[in-house]
Amino acid sequence: MADSTVVSDQQRSGSGQTTPSRGPYIAVITNRSTTLVIRGFMLFSIGVFLALVLNLLQVQRNVTLFPPDVISSIFSSAWWVPPCCGTASAMIGLLYPCIDSRLGEPHKFKREWSSVMRCVAVFVGINHASAKVDFANNVQLSLTLAALSIGLWWTFDRSRSGFGLGVVIALLATLSTQLLVYNGVFQYTSPDFLYIRSWLPCIFFAGVITMGNIGRQLALYECKLMSEKTHQD
Repeated sequence: MADSTVVSDQQRSGSGQTTPSRGPYIAVITNRSTTLVIRGFMLFSIGVFLALVLNLLQVQRNVTLFPPDVISSIFSSAWWVPPCCGTASAMIGLLYPCIDSRLGEPHKFKREWSSVMRCVAVFVGINHASAKVDFANNVQLSLTLAALSIGLWWTFDRSRSGFGLGVVIALLATLSTQLLVYNGVFQYTSPDFLYIRSWLPCIFFAGVITMGNIGRQLALYECKLMSEKTHQD
C-alpha cells in the first residue's frame, strides 16, 4: 500500500508543470507562428530605422530630391519610404534563413552578433560614401561601391544563396526605383543610368546582404532558445 502511494505521488509530481519560467519571450517563443511575427516585427523596425538614417544622408547631400509637399514629414523623408524599406527588410530577413533551410545548407560563417553589427556598420559606411565622398566621375564611384559591396558579402556571408538572392533582389529593387522616378514620385540629381544613379544596385545589394545576416542571426538565436526550452521540458 505504501509503495502504491509513492508511485502515485511520483506520477502526480511528474505530470505537474514545475519548469521554472524564464521570461515572457521564452514562454511565447514555442509558438512558431508567433516567433515569425516577432522576428518580422524586429526586422521591420530595423529596416525603418536604417531607412530614416540613410535616406536623411541622401537628402542632405541632395542626392535624392522629393517634391516640396512631401518634405514636411519626419527627418525630411517621404512618409512611405521607411515603411516600404521596413517591409522589404522583414521579407528579406525571413527569406534568407528559409532558403538556407530549403537548400539544406545552414549558414555557419561568422554566426555571432558582433559580426552582424560590423556588417551593419560597413553597410552604413558604403551608403555614406555614396552620399558624401566626391569621386572624379560616376564610373569610378560605381566601381568602388561595387567592390565594397562584394567585399561586404565576402567578409560577412560567402554563401552562394546569399549572393544569388542579393543580386536578384537588388535588380528588382533597382527596377522598382526606376519606375518610381519615371512616374515623378522623386528624382535623382545627375542621373547617369536610366533615370537613376548607376551605383544604386550596389547599395541595394549591400543592404540585402546586411538584412539577410540580421535575419539569419535572429533565426539562430530563436533556434537556441527553443532548444533550451525543449531541454527544460
